[in-house]
Amino acid sequence: MTRTEDRDDFLAGRTRFAMLSSLRMDGSPITVPVWFRWDGQRVSMFCAVNSVKLTRIERDPRISVLVANEVDEPENWVAFDGEARIEDDGGFELAEQLAGDYWDLTDPERAETLEMWRAFKDVGFRKVVLEPSRIRSHQPDQAPPEE
Repeated sequence: MTRTEDRDDFLAGRTRFAMLSSLRMDGSPITVPVWFRWDGQRVSMFCAVNSVKLTRIERDPRISVLVANEVDEPENWVAFDGEARIEDDGGFELAEQLAGDYWDLTDPERAETLEMWRAFKDVGFRKVVLEPSRIRSHQPDQAPPEE
């Protein structure tokens, strides 16, 4: 298996949170967990239009997205770096697609939240897309990447 195939298998093998790092106005980084989808070329995420992270990305699109192993897995991670693009369309659709991966939608509270999101689907969400300029990764049988 190639390194790219190993990376893609890791990203597709289990539902994982990504850690999105963006920059505050003073240039200091801030990191928050997000839902994501990797399609082999792009990392896609979504934000509410009133999200502070969306404001940060609009101001400075340089971001890093880190996806890591779970505690019960061998050490492994993938980091994507580059400049994000914000799209007006597709944010709610992505949120709706990912909701079933991240939430138990038989839980009435989760289902109710998704219904609330639907009420704002046309104006309340944006899609954040990263076509990484750099991909870094570590897999258990490899030496650590050089910075």
